[in-house]
Amino acid sequence: MKPILRNSLIAVFVLALGGGGYTYWRNHQAQAPEKRYRLQVVEKGDLMQTVSANGTLNPVVLVNVGTQVSGTVTKLYVDFNDKVEKDQPLLELDQSLLSAQARQSAANVGNISATLDLARANEARMKALFDQEYVSRQEFDQAVQARKSAEAQLAQARAAADKDKVNLGYTVIRSPVSGIVVDRVVDLGQTVAASLQTPTLIKIAQDMSEMRIDSSFAEADIGKIQVGQKVRFTVDAFPDRNFTGEVQQIRMNATTTQNVVTYNVRVSLENPDHILLPGMTAYVNIGVAQRKNVLLVPNAALRFKPADAEEQAGTAAAQPASGPGNRNGGGDARGRGKKRDGASGRVYVVEGRTIKPVQVQLGITDSRNTEIVGGELKEGDTIVVSEAPTAATKPSSVGMRLF
Repeated sequence: MKPILRNSLIAVFVLALGGGGYTYWRNHQAQAPEKRYRLQVVEKGDLMQTVSANGTLNPVVLVNVGTQVSGTVTKLYVDFNDKVEKDQPLLELDQSLLSAQARQSAANVGNISATLDLARANEARMKALFDQEYVSRQEFDQAVQARKSAEAQLAQARAAADKDKVNLGYTVIRSPVSGIVVDRVVDLGQTVAASLQTPTLIKIAQDMSEMRIDSSFAEADIGKIQVGQKVRFTVDAFPDRNFTGEVQQIRMNATTTQNVVTYNVRVSLENPDHILLPGMTAYVNIGVAQRKNVLLVPNAALRFKPADAEEQAGTAAAQPASGPGNRNGGGDARGRGKKRDGASGRVYVVEGRTIKPVQVQLGITDSRNTEIVGGELKEGDTIVVSEAPTAATKPSSVGMRLF
């Protein structure tokens, strides 16, 4: 064989051997789980399941102050955020018409009072003449009837005068409670009419140190909520601060909006610093279940599914029952014994340079981690959370078109 041909064959063989070795090394490295996936060790910890809803902050007592008489606002004594005491004047209405009517009623009382005095005098004279038999019994009875009629008219006139006096007093609107003015819906010079219903003029929050949250929870969550449960919530005004409260009432009156049924859950809370204001939106979280020192897995691990999931599942199904799945001694029986809600899932456990699916029974979740109450998983196992960011992905079937 010629030296040139021999050297060429040797070079081709060396290149082929090197390429094959590189390919084997590359595939060997690509199959390593720590290179392809994000892994996490299964640990024990505490877990709390919560249900969430939005609500609105309101004062415990919000009084709508209105008016029982019509008139024009002539004086305003308070404005927004003013502190008021009980019976303090808030505003005044025009008193001209009601004042004149009250004076007219008072004058009518005086007129009828004079008529009564005359009727009493006539009765006294008729009685003296009747005793002396100068007048008949009928004339005396007429005098008595005139006196009684005058007394009744006087009582009626006094009642009308009292009514007009009360209406005149209604022109001065006073605070029924001590609190803070949170809303004023009238201005100076505005005319208010109290015809069919009492118009609202001013809203007063009685006590801002105690407030409540009215929230709407879905019917799927309402069965887990009980009176007295602790509540945590946040507001947009203080996003970095958590506030606490307590479930005060679960109202049975359901609300249906677009076929979604919700129930009003009222939460009571303390507001000693008066930093929480009426109308704020509260993001409410209620802890409905809690577990301590339980096996936890990330929810991402329960959602993970490798590209060759069917192949992996077939391999796992072919393993004998005495394999690693039963290393804790009767994993299935233990799972059925500790099963709480019937939910099941699958995670992928690292074994050597491969991963295998493991069936687990699920408990409560906090939307980040889930409790494992049964199955073949144990503390210390390494599970797959997701694909690694640098993992090789399958090429797209749609390529870039070259022009």
